[in-house]
Amino acid sequence: MSLTRRDALKTAGAAALGAALAGRSASAQGKAVTRGRLKQSVCRWCYQRIPLEDFLAQVAAMGLPAVDLLQPEEFEAAARHGLVVSTGYPGKGGGTIPDGLNNPALHDQIYGAFREGIPRAKAAKVPNLITFFGNRKGMPDEQAIDNCVAILNRIKPIAEDHEVMVVVELLNSKVDHPDYQGDRTWFGVEVVKRVNSPYVKLLYDIYHMQIMEGDIIRTIRENKQWIGHYHTGGNPGRHELDDTQELQWATIARAIVDTGYTGYFAHEFIPTRDPMTSLHEAVRLCDV
Repeated sequence: MSLTRRDALKTAGAAALGAALAGRSASAQGKAVTRGRLKQSVCRWCYQRIPLEDFLAQVAAMGLPAVDLLQPEEFEAAARHGLVVSTGYPGKGGGTIPDGLNNPALHDQIYGAFREGIPRAKAAKVPNLITFFGNRKGMPDEQAIDNCVAILNRIKPIAEDHEVMVVVELLNSKVDHPDYQGDRTWFGVEVVKRVNSPYVKLLYDIYHMQIMEGDIIRTIRENKQWIGHYHTGGNPGRHELDDTQELQWATIARAIVDTGYTGYFAHEFIPTRDPMTSLHEAVRLCDV
């Protein structure tokens, strides 16, 4: 998985993304973060039409402490702008959305990617590395859980030794990722419970789980110990966190803070307006 992991969505909002450089800069809008109780971040792929250095400069000017979903070769650029890479990719072979942890044929490859990627992340002060459960392809859930636990148990000692968390993303199979196996919270929780490590947890994507399950705040409260990272995105459409969407984002952000969560909360929505203005508004909304 790379910045092209959502190729099907590249064209959505493309005109708005292309207009980014003509829009107001983050510095012109001032700081979006004033409270900072929730450490917010932003996923790079949603703004990939903005050159990386320009994007990072505007993110830093906004007061955000971090940027999400960078490749290893991009870690240094974030550091130059004073930004943490809140979640990075482990490098080539670390698993993709359709081909992930549930496939034993890929376990040696995935293990190799994390064996190299975790020490690299530690050196770059990247707290989390991402991977995926994979598509079902007819596999029963219990078999898939066993397979995921097996490879994560191989990776776990390296993650624990380096204090770098492996986060496995929950995604919807209804709209965006047909056949994805990790499409329900219970499935992901069962996997990480069996692995039972403070350095193997779930990436709880609120957009995806709203589509599959709803009941977001209750689910977060009941499973807080198994969640290591969050993603946002307005539903329907994965667009701005505004009054066109069905969730109350400030309420969700406040509920997450109240669980005692100290990790990162990364925005992953596709802007339909000036991208950095939309991001600025989302950050202010969730700065509870």
